[in-house]
Amino acid sequence: MQKFKTVKGNAIPLNRADVDTDQIIPAQYLKRIERTGFGQFAFESWRKDPTFVLNNPAYSGAQILLAGPNFGCGSSREHAPWALEGLGLKVLIAPSFADIFRNNCAKIGLLTVTLPQKDIDHLVARAEELPASEIVVDLASQTVSTADGTFVRKFEVDQFVKRCLLEGLDDIGLTLLEGAKVAAFEASRSDIYPKTLATV
Repeated sequence: MQKFKTVKGNAIPLNRADVDTDQIIPAQYLKRIERTGFGQFAFESWRKDPTFVLNNPAYSGAQILLAGPNFGCGSSREHAPWALEGLGLKVLIAPSFADIFRNNCAKIGLLTVTLPQKDIDHLVARAEELPASEIVVDLASQTVSTADGTFVRKFEVDQFVKRCLLEGLDDIGLTLLEGAKVAAFEASRSDIYPKTLATV
């Protein structure tokens, strides 16, 4: 997992509530065994509408998504964060997120930021004005701000998640940090037990 760095740029104003994982990535694509390549199918049904925000080239390459409350509700498919990651997103900002979805995002390095609805409305209004105002998301200081400095808000984040994102540690990376302990444990085990790891 890559280390999370400060994200600065335009935000995609997806001003909808209760965006569920089936809208993020339709069920027919869950049969794929890869983790990559889902971005092209994200929001597939909504993209059929020419006016849908992701069809607007002004937001091409944006790494921040602004959304309504209860984002990521529905089934707990890991493919939904993978699809958003495939779109190039690094940060999701909403008033609330479904818990399992939020945890799945953290495991792949996708930052979820919770802000009050009034702040989301303010950022959405600015994002809809083209050329859009740039937003800066700084995880180290736990702030969301506009590039011109007229809007600055602190956000809460689980400190373990923060550490993992800043250091680029997924579950495998966290395990490898304990390599010496794992090796010592393996060395002390009786030969009648199978070895779980050849090397760490």
